[in-house]
Amino acid sequence: MLKKDISLFVLILVIGVVTAYLNPRFISPINVSNTANLIGLFGLYSIGAGFVIITGGIDLSVGSLFALLGVVFIDLLTNHQLNWGVALLLMVLAGMAIGAIHAFLILRMRVQPFIVTLCGLLLYRGIARWYTGDSTAGFEFGQSFPSLEWLTTGRTYGVPHSFVMFIVVAVIMGVVLHRSVFGRYLCAVGKNEEAARYSGIPTGRVVAAAYIIASGLAGLSAVYFVMYTRSVSPASHGNFYELYGIAAAVLGGCSLRGGEGSIFGIVLGAILLQILQNLVNLLGIPSSLNFAVMGAVILIGVLADQQFSVYRNWLGGRRRDAELARNAAKESGS
Repeated sequence: MLKKDISLFVLILVIGVVTAYLNPRFISPINVSNTANLIGLFGLYSIGAGFVIITGGIDLSVGSLFALLGVVFIDLLTNHQLNWGVALLLMVLAGMAIGAIHAFLILRMRVQPFIVTLCGLLLYRGIARWYTGDSTAGFEFGQSFPSLEWLTTGRTYGVPHSFVMFIVVAVIMGVVLHRSVFGRYLCAVGKNEEAARYSGIPTGRVVAAAYIIASGLAGLSAVYFVMYTRSVSPASHGNFYELYGIAAAVLGGCSLRGGEGSIFGIVLGAILLQILQNLVNLLGIPSSLNFAVMGAVILIGVLADQQFSVYRNWLGGRRRDAELARNAAKESGS
C-alpha cells in the first residue's frame, strides 16, 4: 500500500505543479483555502466509504442520506429551536441507525449491498421530498448560529475548519484501521470472509461496524454540507456525492474486491479529486465534463488496481519458484 500512496502523492504534486504553471491562480491563498474546504467536505464521508469498500461492500445511498438528514437538521433548528449540538448529535446517531439497518438487511436478510444501498438511494430522497413537500428547506432570514458556523464553515488563519475536522477524523480512523484488532479483522473479512469466519473472526459484527461507521460519518458530513449550502433542495442536494466517496477511496488504493485500503490513501484520493475539479474550473474546461473526469478517474483507478494485482501475483509466483529452486539446489547438494 505504501508504494501506491507514494505514487499517488507524486501524481498530486505533478498535477499541482502543471496546473499552477498553466494558471497561477491555482496557488493563490483564496483558491487553496477554498479547495481545502471542498477536500474536507467530500473527504469526510469518503473515509466511511473506504471502510465499506474494504469489506468488499458498497454504499450508494450517501447522497440521498445527505438530502434526508439535511432537511431534518434544518427543521430541528428552525421550526423546533433545538440546540444545535443536540441536533448535530441526532444526525450522527440517525446516520448510524441507518447504517445498522443496512447491515441487518445485508447480513441477516442476505440482500446484496448494491441492492440495499440502491434502494436506500431512492427511499431516502423520496422521504426527503415528501418531508418538505418537494420544496427547498433553508434557514430563516437573519437566523444565525455563531458557534455552529464557526465549527463548520469557519476558518483559522485561512485553514477551513471542515478540512481540520477531516484531518482529525482521518487520524482517528487511521488508528482504528491500521493500529487496532478491528482494522486487521476488517481487512481479513474483505480478503476472504469465509476464511476469516473459520479463523474465529466475528465477520458479521465487523461488516456491521463498517456500515455503521460509514453512515455515522455521512450524518456528520450532512451537517457540514447544510451549513456550507445554507439550504437543501431535496430533489438535487447530494446528487452523485456517493460517487465522489467511492472514487476517492478507489483512487486511494481501496480495492473494490475488498481487503485492501489505507486512510492516507483515501486522504490523497480526496485531495486528487478536488484538484482535478479545480483544474477543470481554472482551465476553462466546461463544467459539464466534471462527471466525465470523475468517471475516467474511477476507470483508471480500477484498471491500475487490476494491473497491480496481476503484477503482484506474477511477482509472488516468481519468488515462490525461486525459493523452490534454491531449496532443490540445497537438497541436491546435500
